[in-house]
Amino acid sequence: MSTETAGAKTDVGIALTPVAAEKVASLLAQEGRDDLRLRVAVQPGGCSGLRYQLYFDDRSLDGDTIVEFGAVRVVTDKMSTPYLMGATIDFVDTIQKQGFTIDNPNAQGSCACGDSFN
Repeated sequence: MSTETAGAKTDVGIALTPVAAEKVASLLAQEGRDDLRLRVAVQPGGCSGLRYQLYFDDRSLDGDTIVEFGAVRVVTDKMSTPYLMGATIDFVDTIQKQGFTIDNPNAQGSCACGDSFN
């Protein structure tokens, strides 16, 4: 894993589990484009005040932090990065739930549905 912020490498950032990295790589392969990154953002909203957004993006924004996991690049914008430092993205596929989950040590609380935090 390597992390870049405005050209400087850091040791801290968002983490992607091997299962999540494999799922992202699979989804990127389906898109058929090699210029896309997984953008993880924190936006106002949800029951608890802030909510996560995960989507593929080809844009580069000023102050982006990029973390590489093999061929998978995870990007956070400069406003979201402090909220996501130390967070881990995983992918679960069980009979009860399928999708990406975020374990965020910066979250002081979350709503019952788990879609937002504060």
